[in-house]
Amino acid sequence: MKKNWVLIVVVCVFLIIFGMVLSANLRKITENALAPLSDSTNAMKTQVAKVLHPTPTIIPDPVTIINEVRSLARLETIQYSVEKIITADSGQEVLTKLFGDRLLFVAHGVVIAGIDLNQLETNDLSLRNGILTITLPEPEVFIATLDNDKSYVYDRQTGIFTKGEVDLETLARQAAEEEILNAALEDGILKQARLNAEVYLERFFDALGFEDVIFE
Repeated sequence: MKKNWVLIVVVCVFLIIFGMVLSANLRKITENALAPLSDSTNAMKTQVAKVLHPTPTIIPDPVTIINEVRSLARLETIQYSVEKIITADSGQEVLTKLFGDRLLFVAHGVVIAGIDLNQLETNDLSLRNGILTITLPEPEVFIATLDNDKSYVYDRQTGIFTKGEVDLETLARQAAEEEILNAALEDGILKQARLNAEVYLERFFDALGFEDVIFE
């Protein structure tokens, strides 16, 4: 009788182990069988995403036209990096939610100023009693432009019955460039450009043997 109970227990344990192994195998077989279907579904989702949100294709025209080539002798002495927030809207104040268009543009710009040495004439330099006197041209802004890698439209809201103004972002970019230039001018970029130019040229002429340099 005791041997029968032992046999029954052994058989039960064997059946339990066999069932666990069989279940694991069935699970693995099912996963392997469904894997192609899952991969196909993911591939289909990817294709649909590409159709709904296509990647822009940029194709430059192979023809290049060079309009002008000039030699430059610009001494760039200072660079400003400016950030401005520009709000642009279509002016539909009353019916904004229906026909309005409004965007918030974060602009990052660069302003570079210095002295154009091409404007330096022979009579602008004089040497008397070992003293070199230099009359420098007026400092000017050479570059005032947006950094397109850092500038972006932060938010845009269009009315229910409009697709938005086509030129609104362009107008915002133009306004941003002007504001960035004005900010640099108000901060005294031209004055600092002249001071930096004098420091640089004084060191330059000192290296050539002119110890006394005066700027007018």
